[in-house]
Amino acid sequence: MKKLVVILNLVGFVAAISGALAAPPKPNVLLICVDDLKPLLGCYGDPRIKTPNMDRLARRGVLFEKAYCNQAVCAPSRNTLMTGLRPTKLGIYDLGTNFRKAAPDAVTLSQYFMQHGYYAEGMGKIYHEGHGNQDDAASWSIPHWNPKAETYALPENRTPSRPRSAAKKTKARGAPTECANVPDTFYGDGKTADEAIRRLQKAGERQGQPFFMAVGFIRPHLAFVAPKKYWDLYDRADFSLPALRVPPAGAPEFAPTSWGELRQYSDIPQVGPVSDDQARLLIHGYHASVSYVDAQIGRVLDELERLGLDKTTIVVLWGDHGWHLGDHGMWCKHTNYEQAARIPVIVSAPGRTPGGARCRALIETADIYPTLCELAGLPAPRGLDGKSFVPALKDPASAKTKEAVFHVYPRSSEETGWILGRAVRTERFRLVEWKKPGGPDSNAIFELYDYLADPEETANLAARKPEIVAELRVLLARQSQPKPQWTPSPIPENKGN
Repeated sequence: MKKLVVILNLVGFVAAISGALAAPPKPNVLLICVDDLKPLLGCYGDPRIKTPNMDRLARRGVLFEKAYCNQAVCAPSRNTLMTGLRPTKLGIYDLGTNFRKAAPDAVTLSQYFMQHGYYAEGMGKIYHEGHGNQDDAASWSIPHWNPKAETYALPENRTPSRPRSAAKKTKARGAPTECANVPDTFYGDGKTADEAIRRLQKAGERQGQPFFMAVGFIRPHLAFVAPKKYWDLYDRADFSLPALRVPPAGAPEFAPTSWGELRQYSDIPQVGPVSDDQARLLIHGYHASVSYVDAQIGRVLDELERLGLDKTTIVVLWGDHGWHLGDHGMWCKHTNYEQAARIPVIVSAPGRTPGGARCRALIETADIYPTLCELAGLPAPRGLDGKSFVPALKDPASAKTKEAVFHVYPRSSEETGWILGRAVRTERFRLVEWKKPGGPDSNAIFELYDYLADPEETANLAARKPEIVAELRVLLARQSQPKPQWTPSPIPENKGN
């Protein structure tokens, strides 16, 4: 009998070992986050922009044409990426409130992968750090890394041309652009690419432990600083200015952005529009900055391939929100409009995604957390706001994801006080409902845009199409009630990152 027990135990042990050996290895994850990157890329159809490296990533994976952030400003958008919770669930709409204050027990995306045996590391801008906010140590296996670099190479660009405005509580910054003949590694993003390359080399030496690596690039965020060779890719005279330079007709006065973030920079008027020459300079600078960050992403992808890790690594490229580039007379983000809310998302999963595919299914930032879990073979934790879009990765041409995505932006004025603009975006329409969280529906103010009939958002159609407003309000009503801002302090209007 004892011999039989020993034999059975031995058989079980051998079977367990064989099963472990036969189990496929867990895929690595490389999450590339880019600040203020709108879908102004070659792979998204722009004929002028020079983005060969992001374009080749798109040729390896699936490009999502209708991807949206959950709030068009850095901290809340990144909170959603890493927690899988929309700003309305956290009740954080500002830059300075750390998400742990509202959700101390939240398990972040990288933290969840750590719990399943991954080595998680982050470098560059992943969470928003600044305005009193900070990184999240619990999200990483080792301390998060930030580059030490100057914003400007040229001394004349560092000095603000005007003093800080105490009345408007605005910070005086240096020049909004810089074209300097310096190497890529002078600026922070070049240093971040260097660090990512070093980390990939170390990851390749670690046998048997998959990695979750988040690499965050700051450009094309203001200031538009990039080495001269990236400016030289473009002729400024070739850039045309937006035809529409006014807000949508009939939109509430508080809905557009006053682009206070840009107004902090030298030589930018504190009221009124920029000149045509300034507009072309800014558009040129944005393009140069995108091409600069594209080159840094290319360096990281090159090393991933050189090490042979591309065959076992899921790569996600994500922009935290869009950017108004003079359309509607607006600059920066800080709105619920299409140019601020729409983002680039490209996913390459070896053996799981077709190469060079385009998908028109709706997705939002909150969906990335459960999607990466499914791609890695992990059960998604309960309570996430998003939904996995793996079916769309498998069948980009016809798979459906969801009927709508949701985003939000707050406003504060003397007339309205602090109110929240909750937006629902479907394939054709966007409805924005403005009111205080928990306030009576009778006080709501609406915006409605029809992207089939009016893709440029020239007019608010809410009063003309009440039946569509009613249909879309039903979708909003199915969502949990939005929480008010976690802290009682007023939210800075359009002045943050």
